[in-house]
Amino acid sequence: MSFPKTQSEWRTALDALPSTPEKIPAFFFGHGSPMLIARQVTNSPMLNTIGPEGDLAKFLRDFGPALRAKYKPKGIVVFSAHWETIGVRHVTDYGDRNPLLMDYFGFEPYYYQQTFDSKGNRALAERVVLLYKEAGEEAKLSGVHENRGWDGRTSPPRQGPGFDHGVFVPFKLMFGDKVDDVPIVQVSIERSGNPEENWAVGKALSKLREEGILILAGGLTIHNLHDRKQFSEKSASPNVTMFDQAITVAASKPQLDERKQSLFDLMKHDGFAQAHPSAEHFVPLYVAAGAGEEGGVQVVSAIYSAPTIAFGI
Repeated sequence: MSFPKTQSEWRTALDALPSTPEKIPAFFFGHGSPMLIARQVTNSPMLNTIGPEGDLAKFLRDFGPALRAKYKPKGIVVFSAHWETIGVRHVTDYGDRNPLLMDYFGFEPYYYQQTFDSKGNRALAERVVLLYKEAGEEAKLSGVHENRGWDGRTSPPRQGPGFDHGVFVPFKLMFGDKVDDVPIVQVSIERSGNPEENWAVGKALSKLREEGILILAGGLTIHNLHDRKQFSEKSASPNVTMFDQAITVAASKPQLDERKQSLFDLMKHDGFAQAHPSAEHFVPLYVAAGAGEEGGVQVVSAIYSAPTIAFGI
């Protein structure tokens, strides 16, 4: 079984996505790192892979316009590996201007001067909260005067509200520096790392897909900052490369029960621990799969460590 890895292949896959604005698929996508918007390309092998001219950056520049053209979304609900809460979903309610949270440290000033202009929407945020409550899940609005929650909000300059880099960095490539016609709301994932619980996080919002709302869940299928050789397919250990390949195979199972079990079993794979010291970058896959559990699946790109998969096509 082969999956799209080159630009010509993923463009063909994007073209093949059904234009179904009456029921928009939910997507898991690789959100990358701040290196996607690096000022210049260097001779670093890693930056050449994950930087502004790498495959992921090229894909995101193709991905965003295709989503806009095919689905003409009335709003976007996005999940990021970088916003975790326990038991209660937090939903951004930022009004006419979504702030940004530079939730990284040790970078040059350039990275803290980035902009991404977008707006929220109270009605969409309240709809998200209502759907969670109807599903028996707790949820609350999170405003511009609130710290977001768990993920490291303990000291300046990272304390506060705002979209984290798992949202604004890839969105800059996907949609440009300004989105003024489509409101964007971010929702927290479940910090437990439990596949079933994060599947439920997505499933609760599946009705939004029939209401013109695009659901995106961003993470990475390989994320080990303690062993950076795993980020490159050329230097990764065999267990990790086999694990990454197993993800697209599991996601492509045609029957829901088999697909769900195969995706859950990935966390027991021999390569999982090497790929993920902690699970937060992996579980957004379950959020997207839950949101689009009814229907087919299409692997849109199989870029190593950062595939994009459409659920519910």
